Amino acid sequence: MTTYQPQTFQLNKTPTDDTKRKSKGRVLVAMSGGVDSSVAAALLWEQGYDVVGITMQVWDYTQCEIEEGAGTCCSSIDVDDARSVAERMGFPFYVMNCEAKFKAQVIDPFLDAYLQGKTPLPCVNCNTYLKFDHLVQKMYELDCDYLATGHYAQIVKNQNDISQIVISEDDWKDQTYFLFTLKPEILSRVLFPIGHLKKPQVREIAETRGLLNARKKDSTGICFVGDGKYAEFVEQHVSSDLLKPGVIKKYPTGEIVGEHRGIHHFTIGQRKGLGLTKTEPNPQFVIKIDAVTNTVWVGEEEHLFYRSTQIQKSNWFDHIQPEEILNVKVRYMHKGSPARIQKNEDGTAHIEFLEPVRAITPGQAAVVYRGQQLLGGGWIRS
Repeated sequence: MTTYQPQTFQLNKTPTDDTKRKSKGRVLVAMSGGVDSSVAAALLWEQGYDVVGITMQVWDYTQCEIEEGAGTCCSSIDVDDARSVAERMGFPFYVMNCEAKFKAQVIDPFLDAYLQGKTPLPCVNCNTYLKFDHLVQKMYELDCDYLATGHYAQIVKNQNDISQIVISEDDWKDQTYFLFTLKPEILSRVLFPIGHLKKPQVREIAETRGLLNARKKDSTGICFVGDGKYAEFVEQHVSSDLLKPGVIKKYPTGEIVGEHRGIHHFTIGQRKGLGLTKTEPNPQFVIKIDAVTNTVWVGEEEHLFYRSTQIQKSNWFDHIQPEEILNVKVRYMHKGSPARIQKNEDGTAHIEFLEPVRAITPGQAAVVYRGQQLLGGGWIRS
């Protein structure tokens, strides 16, 4: 049976001796301006780490109608909030402009996915190419020993002293689903200081320390879109000649039952806003999206269930035994379904579920768990 040694971040009083404060190492803390990363930084500072705060400026909010500070991430207001925490706790703080990298690695793939009939997962790309790549490099440049974030996840060490990711104590806020692409070799240098806490506890800690963002609204949805207006965002940032109207067909007969203004308006499993011109006796759902023919297929819910799927660009933190039954989440809010995994040398893998799973969506991720341990995952391609 696997035993774990969890990271611990107790609620101590702020050390007054600089030698004691720096004895645990130098840590770069990614601060979004929200309460989670602010408390993460505060706990590390109180534990005696030499903290350096950093905020990534990733998006110009003047390009959209999103109100800064109202569930945003890394806006100018958020930067000011992060800076205020650093000033209150007394550690250095930097702002790093990452707009070009964010556009290339997050925005552009987000737009391309919709044009390919997929449903993108930009938070994973942000973690992969900015928080746990770009900031890892900055960690080395600033001579830091660790990189810390406000993710709801935990790093533990198994009996072989190998660092692994396990789910947080807050089941509702757990964010391990978005961390499957992290490089295994960096886990020993990653800290998740609030992974052992629940959200109300995090806010309470912020309030007792007088942090101004203690009751700040959580960032929700996709930070650069706002209000779930994905189709509008795509239309604002993609050439109009790439957004073509098409037909809606009944699955599996192929009968034309409507027309659409572009496949970027649809996602697998969608029921509302289909724009059907023909009345159907039973509720209709998006079954599949064909970007080649620009066709949206709709049908009854029974056609949304599949027993298997394929993933690509997979990443793994631990070995998987042949015929081992694991838990697989095919979307963030999915509780997971038992399945067997067949890994391939080219980074693909075949997932066979024990029971049919609803709305497996290309562009999303299939993330694999052994109990509470995050084993890895990959991008759903079919």
